[in-house]
Amino acid sequence: HLKAIAVYLSQYQLLPYERMSELFSDLFNHQLSQATLVNANKRCYEILEPVQEKIKEEIIVSPVVHFDETGLHINGKREWLHVASTKTFTFYAAHAKRGSEATNEIGILPKFQGTAVHDFWKPYFKYLCRHALCNAHHLRDLTGILEQDKQDWPQDMIDLLCEIKKIVDEKKPVANQLDPAQIKNFEERYEQIIEKGLTENPLPKLQNQPKKRGKKKQSKAKNFLDRLKKYRRQTLAFMYNFTVPFDNNQGERDIRMMKVQQKISGTFRSTQGAKTFCCIRGYISTVRKNSVSVINAIEAALKGNPFIP
Repeated sequence: HLKAIAVYLSQYQLLPYERMSELFSDLFNHQLSQATLVNANKRCYEILEPVQEKIKEEIIVSPVVHFDETGLHINGKREWLHVASTKTFTFYAAHAKRGSEATNEIGILPKFQGTAVHDFWKPYFKYLCRHALCNAHHLRDLTGILEQDKQDWPQDMIDLLCEIKKIVDEKKPVANQLDPAQIKNFEERYEQIIEKGLTENPLPKLQNQPKKRGKKKQSKAKNFLDRLKKYRRQTLAFMYNFTVPFDNNQGERDIRMMKVQQKISGTFRSTQGAKTFCCIRGYISTVRKNSVSVINAIEAALKGNPFIP
């Protein structure tokens, strides 16, 4: 039970080892060395490795999965933490790379055939699954363009996306899709706003200047309009399929506590330490999503009977 508490405090409450040793001494009058705490996490990791693979398999066959990544410091170097998650499962992986080399080795996206929800990180589009873009990011970008450039079309797009979301949310309890006439109306309005924006953001005229190779430099607003135009279906995926969310908040929530870990405990001292943390933390997140007591699930794992969703 003490080992379960140790794992709980370090991997869930994110206490550094030195503070944990003091806590055990103060609360339990029991001296635990840092080596003992490390060994408790190591033992938990060894038991949970098969569970982590089970979680990974469940995510691969899920219809909708959220993907995100963030920086992670391991042994003084900047590496990357990748997350793939649903409402009931969370899988974490640490990798030296951020792009497709990492996602290929992690092994979820190459096999995934559902809808990947993400924030337009280009390497995700290399995979043949369906894609849905995070509209929370879109709203933030639109607000930034609105405030900086004082144009009209960003507010029109914000209003349209929020209107579609409101109607979809109202329809979800009684239907699984919008009426075809509604979809057509929203698509037409979307295209009209894009065209209005393109009119307000023409390509710059290059007179009496030597021709240069590659793409012409464009404004941030023009680049964003091109993205919305090219990826209309991925932007409006939540409108076409009610199982697809409006945003990638699930993925961002699942990755947020990892940033907290870095602020509290600092860099990981080894790659194995990061792997151990990812495995145990993915188990804890999955346990919480399934309304199971975290401390009880950790103790069950240390006894060789981990919670398997």
